[in-house]
Amino acid sequence: MMTNGNMTAGQDSDAELVSRTLAGDRDAFSRIVSRYQILICSLAYSRIGHLGLSEDVAQETFITAWKHLRLLREPDKLRAWLCGIVRNRINKNLQREGREPVRAAEPLGAVDDSPAREALPSEQTIGREEEAILWRSLERIPELYREPLILFYREHQSIEQVAVELELSEDAVKQRLSRGRKLLQEEVQAFVENTLRRTAPGQAFSSAVLAMLPLAAGPVATVGVSAGAKGTAAAKSGLLAGLLVPFIGVFAGFAAQWLMFRGATGREGRARRIELIITWILVMVFAIGGQYAVQCSGRHFGWNDRISFAAMAGFWWFYAMVMATWIIKIYRQVQAKYQRAEATGQILEPAMMPMEPGTRAAVVAGTHLMVFWGVMFLAWQEHDRLMAAIITGLMVVLGIWNFLRLRNLTGMAMGLAYIGQLTSCCAVMLAIFNVRFDVWVASAYGVSVAEIHSVLPVWMVPVLTLVLVIWSGILLAVTRPKQSP
Repeated sequence: MMTNGNMTAGQDSDAELVSRTLAGDRDAFSRIVSRYQILICSLAYSRIGHLGLSEDVAQETFITAWKHLRLLREPDKLRAWLCGIVRNRINKNLQREGREPVRAAEPLGAVDDSPAREALPSEQTIGREEEAILWRSLERIPELYREPLILFYREHQSIEQVAVELELSEDAVKQRLSRGRKLLQEEVQAFVENTLRRTAPGQAFSSAVLAMLPLAAGPVATVGVSAGAKGTAAAKSGLLAGLLVPFIGVFAGFAAQWLMFRGATGREGRARRIELIITWILVMVFAIGGQYAVQCSGRHFGWNDRISFAAMAGFWWFYAMVMATWIIKIYRQVQAKYQRAEATGQILEPAMMPMEPGTRAAVVAGTHLMVFWGVMFLAWQEHDRLMAAIITGLMVVLGIWNFLRLRNLTGMAMGLAYIGQLTSCCAVMLAIFNVRFDVWVASAYGVSVAEIHSVLPVWMVPVLTLVLVIWSGILLAVTRPKQSP
């Protein structure tokens, strides 16, 4: 049973080791170093990306702790205090050096994978190529997942130990490990696991720390060290990708709109079907290509979590604005066309014919799935079963109402009714999205809602939604056709 940090039953507590260290017992401090060296080195490596520099920072952390141990007012919180020191020193190191973590790595195939001889203790290290490949694999994983992943393999694959050291629940650790592994490329996963085991600090690290300690009988109080804050929650855009490009909903929406034009003949019907295919192709290319471009930009420029979230949210807001503008433009063009025909007495061939009840039901179901599939699936995936049931119920109620509205309609009347159906569904979906999105993101990343708000401000989604609504209203107002005298 874990009782305190890395302490098992029968071992001295952190408070006891601190007390003995303050009394001049260097062996007690050696045990502190041994207890927390993997944690401190792993936290440093997760941020710095260089094994040698990370161990230098970790050594500096323990030296600083030795010098300022008298300032620790709550000895039982030694682990949190050490984590604060190392995070603070990491930030100072990165600012001072003005450097980025190691990025240049040879392809995995370029590394000699022939069996190596048994190395002497002083030679138990890895080559530059291996280290570069290791970090290239790990740097693509958000720090939220990278820290527990590194600790897991260095702590002999103990979920319980990682949960204690990072002050998380075991379920949260399991979730972060699962998502972290998925982000590792399949061909390098085994390489990363083995290399992390080989680079775990051992007795040589403890000896090096002790050798660098002052010869005084015990720690002396000097200048206080400010504790660093816990790392903020983050995420890249894989969750947003699964939410906003749900292929089942896309397929259902395309099928529904195809059914609406399928029965129409003549030039108008053919034109609408061709326009439909082109529109969906452009929509998919814009969505997938734009999202991929944002992700690549984030990796290339080394965006932090806040910038990455803001960039992805900004892209999808821009995407929604473009789609709304496009739909309103088409709606006004069709409306103007029928008004001109009505004014001149011209009879237009309807592009949409009356639908049989079965076809109408399929059209309504496909349209509602297109709008609601993303939020419904996300709610279910993140175990928000009640909200998933509420979304399903709203979808069914709206579906029945719109099924009755489309009865016996053709031409422009059907087009207007369909746009009204789509608008009502989108309004409900946006309301759900604003209420629950931050909860789903927090669940997906295994963090609190407050941590998500630190990288995705609580006001961002509502404000972007409001701007979208205002923009749509302005477009509808300024493009309203003039009434004929």
